[in-house]
Amino acid sequence: MSEFNNVTIVKIANLYFDGQVSSRTIRFADGSEKTLGVMLPGNYTFNTELMEIMEIQQGRLEVELPGSAQWQTIVAGESFEVPANAQFNLKVLEPTDYCCSYIK
Repeated sequence: MSEFNNVTIVKIANLYFDGQVSSRTIRFADGSEKTLGVMLPGNYTFNTELMEIMEIQQGRLEVELPGSAQWQTIVAGESFEVPANAQFNLKVLEPTDYCCSYIK
């Protein structure tokens, strides 16, 4: 899906890691939410509340998922899932455009 229709966009950005990671929240009529954002190169640790599916639109990163000691390379067109109430690590290797879906 290359575009979203009939959505509400939260005007204020979500900023993390001194602005190195930013996103905007999109709300759908069914109550679901996604964020669209950009991550600049760097190392980041995130915590989840809900299950997340992170789709990479452009860029390249490595992810260390919960319970794994191995890093996976993820490139444009690929995605990965993170369980709820978990922590994961990212090494963003180049500016990366992403879409994150939150699964209730």
